[in-house]
Amino acid sequence: MDIVFMGTPDFAVKSLEKIIEEHNVLAIVTQPDKPKGRGKKMLSSPVKEKAIELSIPVLQPENTKDVEFSKILAGFKADIFVVAAYGQILTEEVLNMSRYGAINVHGSLLPKYRGAGPIQWSIINGEKTTGITIMQMAKGLDSGDMLCKEEVEITLKDTYGTLNEKLAYVGGSLLIRALKDIENGVVVKIPQDHEASTYAPMIKKETELIDWSKTSWEISCLVRGLDPQPGAYTLYKDEILKVWQVEILNNVFSDKKCGEILEKTKKGFVVKTGDTSILVEVIQAKGGKKMPTDAYMRGHEIELGAVLS
Repeated sequence: MDIVFMGTPDFAVKSLEKIIEEHNVLAIVTQPDKPKGRGKKMLSSPVKEKAIELSIPVLQPENTKDVEFSKILAGFKADIFVVAAYGQILTEEVLNMSRYGAINVHGSLLPKYRGAGPIQWSIINGEKTTGITIMQMAKGLDSGDMLCKEEVEITLKDTYGTLNEKLAYVGGSLLIRALKDIENGVVVKIPQDHEASTYAPMIKKETELIDWSKTSWEISCLVRGLDPQPGAYTLYKDEILKVWQVEILNNVFSDKKCGEILEKTKKGFVVKTGDTSILVEVIQAKGGKKMPTDAYMRGHEIELGAVLS
């Protein structure tokens, strides 16, 4: 089929790589280049970099509602639009423009976790499984009919980064299956149970702050769900410390305050939580590098009895 592909991050690259093995990609739509780092150097999205490598035309509209953008899209006369973590809402005109409309590679088992952050929230909320849903796009947030699904286990060691990579590979393979069914006219569209839907919003700064009154399990899930970006953090004497890796301990310190630093070990420092305690193993100070906590403590004082906030 002749396809226009829309995507932005690494997650979408896997789907693009699968598509080009069997189909003709007419053009790629991705988010505009953005300044990053101290030098504010303009950086391209991973999907744009892959498009340049493949010599495929790239479109980077600031707003998909732009009339000129719609005209350009219509000019491709694509059989279908494929969307994977693109990052902009498409108009009804665009969704219905091609022969088979638009389909989306979504990182959850719909109707659960509709929205921008399904992979992060599945870990943050302590889910044991998640998956990929290929969905026919329609007006509304991730509310279209489901074409196929595949479940993926969330292990105790999974972070947002590792789970994102696993789901990207599954998404690429599942997408090829869906495209084949669409092309052969055998695809089965299953309506979602809208009453069973849940929402996975974009991660906000307040989500990243560790609440030490929560259980050790909840804190561990938050840390893993925000790794490698944007990272969970705490405040030590009003200074930001990002927390990248923790170990749940069974020790209960009922006479201590939540967030209190209880002891220092060869691997890091122990903090009181809402139920037990946690060993903080990898941290990052503001402006510094990610490092094992024991290495950080060799050059910085961590005061016993101090309360993280």
